[in-house]
Amino acid sequence: MTRTPVQNPAGRHGRPAYDRDSLLEVAVVVFNERGYDGTGMEELARRLGLSKSSIYHHVSGKEELLELAVNRALDAIFAVLDEEERQAPDPVVGSPATARMKRVIHRSVEVLAAELPYVTLLLRLHGNSEVEQRALARRREFDHRVAELMTRAAAEGGIRADIDPHLASRLLFGTVNSLVEWYRPDRGLTVETLADALTTILFDGLHGPASG
Repeated sequence: MTRTPVQNPAGRHGRPAYDRDSLLEVAVVVFNERGYDGTGMEELARRLGLSKSSIYHHVSGKEELLELAVNRALDAIFAVLDEEERQAPDPVVGSPATARMKRVIHRSVEVLAAELPYVTLLLRLHGNSEVEQRALARRREFDHRVAELMTRAAAEGGIRADIDPHLASRLLFGTVNSLVEWYRPDRGLTVETLADALTTILFDGLHGPASG
């Protein structure tokens, strides 16, 4: 990932200059490559071309970098639910909760693509620190809110009601989250195409129209 320089790309003594956002951008790449637990401040300093003291000028340490990164991912995915809850119901739609669920899935794919390194890091957390445990708690909150929306969609008859909504939401977002393992924005597949295809398959399945 390309570093995002501050206005003065070369700091004093010819070293690269970073603000906190651009420092975070590089740190997330390193965390994803080496694993958070396997990354020390020495490695971050080497990859950034900075001294450790220069990093500490912006953040208190790698744990703060982790918290900034996973909160960026979590804030983005929660925003998808929040924006849906602010939408006025469409009286033309037969099952408003199902329509909202489809939009949540579609927008979640778009968010994952836009914040790919940050979401990737979030999905690889193991709960080994307080920061990770807080992030995992927020993920559980997200799952709970999606399950509530699934329950409303089932009650309206928009989706099948014989599958536990918590299980259904986990299966749906397990599919969405699997994109971090193979989706690469530079390989010609547009986000819109990906989001459309995934939403269609998840809600309509792969069966074709009945023949003749």
